[in-house]
Amino acid sequence: MMIHDVTARAGGRKRRKRVGRGESSGLGRTCGRGNKGQQSRTGYSGRVLTEGGAMPIFRRMPKRGFNNFNFRTEYEVVNVAALDERFENGAQVDAAALCAARLVSGPDAMVKLLGDGELAKKLAVRVHAVSRKARELIEKAGGSVSLIERTDPAAAAKAKRRSARNRPRSQRPTRLEKKAQSRQAR
Repeated sequence: MMIHDVTARAGGRKRRKRVGRGESSGLGRTCGRGNKGQQSRTGYSGRVLTEGGAMPIFRRMPKRGFNNFNFRTEYEVVNVAALDERFENGAQVDAAALCAARLVSGPDAMVKLLGDGELAKKLAVRVHAVSRKARELIEKAGGSVSLIERTDPAAAAKAKRRSARNRPRSQRPTRLEKKAQSRQAR
């Protein structure tokens, strides 16, 4: 007999832990928290990777090389078959339309179109990236594909650094001006 052979109700309802109800229960007096210290106090939730006074491991580890986290491109993938199901013949398909059809998470999503499935409708598609097969299927059905121009975040960051370096000190923004700019950007 296996555990799943027992009724679905078995083990479905667990009794709550009643603490501080006598020593013989095993959870009396200190209620299973041990003696003294931060962990015995009410409200303690602990911090992940806390090492007391020791230098945390993520600060002890050497950090070398390049990390692409800030500059990576993550596309939301949509297949041609989904377009065939959700859109009428002659429809304009862009990120906002895909969001309305619940194929992508938001109107600002980076969308890549892939060629899985068949397409029988003429669609005007405007996305950030498209596979060769998807482009062929859309054009074969009489539709069109155009790519949305996007700025490369790494190139934008590099250009910003260079322009700031090349400006004379008199033309660089003061600390207060920088603060005002960051407030406006929010």
